[in-house]
Amino acid sequence: MAIELGPSYGVLLEEIKYDVADSQLRARRVLVGELVGLYWRIGRRILDRQAAEGWGARVIDRLAADLKEAFPAARGFSARNLQYMRTFADQQPDPAIAQQAAAQLPWSHWMVLLDKLGGDPERQRWYAAEAVEHGWSRPVLTHMVAGQLHARQGAAPSNFPATLPGEDSELAQHMTRDPYVLDFIGMAGPLRERDLEDELVRQLQRFLLELGTGFAFIGRQYPVRVDRKDYALDLLFFNWRLDCFVAIELQLGDFDPDHAGRLAFYTAWVDDQGSP
Repeated sequence: MAIELGPSYGVLLEEIKYDVADSQLRARRVLVGELVGLYWRIGRRILDRQAAEGWGARVIDRLAADLKEAFPAARGFSARNLQYMRTFADQQPDPAIAQQAAAQLPWSHWMVLLDKLGGDPERQRWYAAEAVEHGWSRPVLTHMVAGQLHARQGAAPSNFPATLPGEDSELAQHMTRDPYVLDFIGMAGPLRERDLEDELVRQLQRFLLELGTGFAFIGRQYPVRVDRKDYALDLLFFNWRLDCFVAIELQLGDFDPDHAGRLAFYTAWVDDQGSP
């Protein structure tokens, strides 16, 4: 027989559910950080002993076999993973790495950074911090590294410093990229602008990922009416971090000053509307 407890019971249930989920998330973060710290310490010990004793790479195979015997139920002590630990400690020699935000990055993500950015510890830390902040999956991290996001982010020419307040200008500039990489568009042969628009909308999830953090899709061919004339804005987005709309006008071919004028027309209209 169901017991009627009133609306306050629903509030209690939601509070407990939120608390449990939050605790689970914090526990996972602690576990990830502890694992990364453990792997760094193991790698550091291997490096130090090899240097002191003159041991070669074969000691890693011996360690893998002995650790498997000592901890038969544990995973992560293969010779390959021990080599990753050694490389991790070698390329990130500062023990403080285990206390930084980068320590919250899952070990599988660190393996990507060690493979793709070997010998560039500063860039490894940059991508690690970005991945933690934005919650990138391993495939997304791999995509961002391959697309050289570090070189493109914040590089687009803009008038933000002259038109936006200081903090807003810095955030807006940080979120722009030059160029945007749209290699997920698998289209061959001559393209029309509408073909490009169709494909971007079809691949919307990947397009949003390339645009950056905080973008929400509002619509395509968004109706614009000015002086009783009808126009259509190719793509309209909203960015919750900037708290503003982002208009995209698609053009193929070489740049023409008319393109900038048309985009300025649309952005001025969006500004006048306040909200679409």
